[in-house]
Amino acid sequence: MDSTWDWKRYSAKVDVEAQRRPRMSFSSIRYLILTIYRRLFSLIYCANAIAFIIIMIRSQQNLLAFVNAAGINLLVCGLARHPLVVNAIFRSICRIPQSAPLALRRRAAEAYQYGGVHSGCGVAALLWYTGLVGLISKEYWLNGDSGTITAPVVVISYVLLVDLITIIAVAYPTFRAKIHNYFELIHRFGGWLAVALFLTLLLVFSDQARHSQGLSLGQYLIKLPAFWFVLVIIASIVHPWLLLRRVQVLPEHLSSHAVRLQFDHTSTAFGKVLALSNHPLKDWHSFATFPNPDGTSFSCIVSKAGDWTTRCIDQKPTQLWKRGVLMYGFIHVMRVFRRVVVVATGSGMGPCISFLSEKHRPQLRILWQTRDPNKTYGPDVLSLVHQLDPNPLLIDTTTSGRVDMVPIIQELAREIDAEAVCVISNPPLTKQVVFELKESGLLAFGPIFDS
Repeated sequence: MDSTWDWKRYSAKVDVEAQRRPRMSFSSIRYLILTIYRRLFSLIYCANAIAFIIIMIRSQQNLLAFVNAAGINLLVCGLARHPLVVNAIFRSICRIPQSAPLALRRRAAEAYQYGGVHSGCGVAALLWYTGLVGLISKEYWLNGDSGTITAPVVVISYVLLVDLITIIAVAYPTFRAKIHNYFELIHRFGGWLAVALFLTLLLVFSDQARHSQGLSLGQYLIKLPAFWFVLVIIASIVHPWLLLRRVQVLPEHLSSHAVRLQFDHTSTAFGKVLALSNHPLKDWHSFATFPNPDGTSFSCIVSKAGDWTTRCIDQKPTQLWKRGVLMYGFIHVMRVFRRVVVVATGSGMGPCISFLSEKHRPQLRILWQTRDPNKTYGPDVLSLVHQLDPNPLLIDTTTSGRVDMVPIIQELAREIDAEAVCVISNPPLTKQVVFELKESGLLAFGPIFDS
């Protein structure tokens, strides 16, 4: 059918100059190291480190300063991942009109790197808490079990310190990528334990400290900012689980490599993702959604990429658990541009089909490299792709093998004078293609490990 594209014939149009991709000075530092994610992380951590040093020099005996600082960082760390907060971030930043200056829209499109706030505050909280434990230990070992620093306070503080170190250690990208399921379980249950221990520490510490001020426990806690921080953290944790539901699923077998799951329990919007699981307390997996032609339901494509997705394709579940509300994902930032080249491999086309939900979507040119698209994903999915771009460029890897897409992307970008390139593939290829495009002077974006 027409959707199978003869890439060799098109490659003759590619400008030789485009294939040279001259290297830019310090491009690796600029585009691989000094990312917005790392800048946010560094800004937050360095600001906390400076404040930490100042307080240590001026009033290191003020334990409450360390308690409150650790509490506010834990609060921001948690809220930065809450679905309602994430949706608010995308709604506020990505509502910039397409008529705004490109420089402004370019910055707005970096909104998906908000994870730097989450990780920066998490590590900063550990810094403050380590300082707190150090002061607690110093006071206890010098003055013994007396005053506000008692044996229970010391024990709880050390257990919490170990828990925080474990949470941050497993979140390191290398561990997270290799053993993602264990990371998720440790991050979730370890986080819950950290909040419980922090609250317990506050209660035990406050119960001892209140006597010196002649206050009841309630009166003391009301005046303690960290106590209110913990209450908000608990509310943010509980909220998504209050929306836990087991929803009906209509599975559509596409091939041995992919399945399309259809839902009608709610509606979707451009760039939203749905978290699914077979069991509420086990591993959760997020998938980009796109609207169905009927306008009342939506779908997501599950492609074989691991144990869970393989079972999903083989077993074709009719019921799955969903948690919280649908959350905006990376591709939502593309709404700020007027002309976009969309590049995908395999099931990466799923998020791209979400453009159908955008009323004022940009002009699109699509490049999709995948194995036998018609056989693997079916004519219905191809029909949706053609709604976005009547003449998409499809590379069938079963006949042509994998090809270097960068020169082709550059040619497509020149054809429509594209303002941006959106790349969705596996993490290594996404990182490589985005880097090469940026290096050649094109504005390119792709999801990162923490987006």
